[in-house]
Amino acid sequence: MNIGGRACISNPRVLLTVGLIFLVGFAAGLLTMHQFGYRLVAQAPAPFWETSSKQISLELLSSELDLTPAQRQALETVLDDFVMYAQMLQAQMEDVKANGKAGIMRVLDERQKQKFEKMLGELQQARR
Repeated sequence: MNIGGRACISNPRVLLTVGLIFLVGFAAGLLTMHQFGYRLVAQAPAPFWETSSKQISLELLSSELDLTPAQRQALETVLDDFVMYAQMLQAQMEDVKANGKAGIMRVLDERQKQKFEKMLGELQQARR
């Protein structure tokens, strides 16, 4: 059913299409995490907590806080979870940026795409 030239959200075809898009995106995310997520975790450095450009390692916490073996083990689990969560968030942010850029590129003509790429390059240079 069309209302004012637009498809109605209660239309089963619209709902099915939106649902399929969601499921395909979800499956792609799962596949990506399955393929690359394990590598991120495997490449993770020793557990640490990063705050204002200072890294606090498990070894430093163990020696400075005089942790018991049980505390050290529990703290290692907490730090491992933190590192994995932070890496997963970083990967998701990279996906969001890539999807945003792809969406912008679909809207632009060739001249605008070149100018946009140049703008992005200048922004990256400024951040370094």
